[in-house]
Amino acid sequence: MRITRVMGAALLALGLAAGPATADSSPSPGASADGKAPTRAGTSFRTATEIRQGQQATASGSTGDYLYWSFPADTGQRPTVRASVKLPAAHGAQTWQIDVYDGLRRRQACQYGAATRTAGQGTSSVALACVLRTVRGWSEPWGNDPLPGTYYIRLTVVDLGSADLGKPVSVDVRADSEDIGGAAAVDGSLGKPLVPGIAVKSGADGKGSKPAVLSSFGSDDGWSSGWWSDRWVWTAVGGALAALAGVGGYALTRGSGRPSRVPPNV
Repeated sequence: MRITRVMGAALLALGLAAGPATADSSPSPGASADGKAPTRAGTSFRTATEIRQGQQATASGSTGDYLYWSFPADTGQRPTVRASVKLPAAHGAQTWQIDVYDGLRRRQACQYGAATRTAGQGTSSVALACVLRTVRGWSEPWGNDPLPGTYYIRLTVVDLGSADLGKPVSVDVRADSEDIGGAAAVDGSLGKPLVPGIAVKSGADGKGSKPAVLSSFGSDDGWSSGWWSDRWVWTAVGGALAALAGVGGYALTRGSGRPSRVPPNV
């Protein structure tokens, strides 16, 4: 009976610990796209077109142009950037490349995916993909770890014949992310997300200040969800299992009571 009561109390504690994990989980910033998706791309970091995660952005350009977009990524997310380029009917072999930069404009290496591809002569389109490393909440100053904030996408052709330069192309770009959760949590947090302070929206509020680009793309609780992560659930589970193991071991080793060989009056 004692073991049954202890197990019931432990399961109740686990239920209370696991409850906030579902309540505090929020969708990725911009996962539900509001309004119309952008139909043009920027030509530099400062003029990069803002997109939300989950939006299918389109743009028209010419071979040889540098096309830029920007999107937000928060702690615990693993961003994936995909781009599809529709090529003209007649063209020679050409190589396209997609690069992703963080808020400090440091190029982030792709964990996997085809970030550079060559389209043969007469190919109608070329598809590119780049899966970044998981965004960390904190990093050493000399590290190149991806940190929460703005990320820039740059798409361009890196090798083509002179006869194909300037031909029209159309591009589809999309940024998504997978929530990794506590598996990528670190002991530390970034004071502020890496959003551009120099690039501001054209409109100003009533106080005369101009909000930074992508500053409104975060979740309702801010950029980071706070101190909570599913690591707390696994910690509670481990503690409960250790307590149950201790109670079970004690119940098995204490015996059935007073040894039979001891006289009753002792």
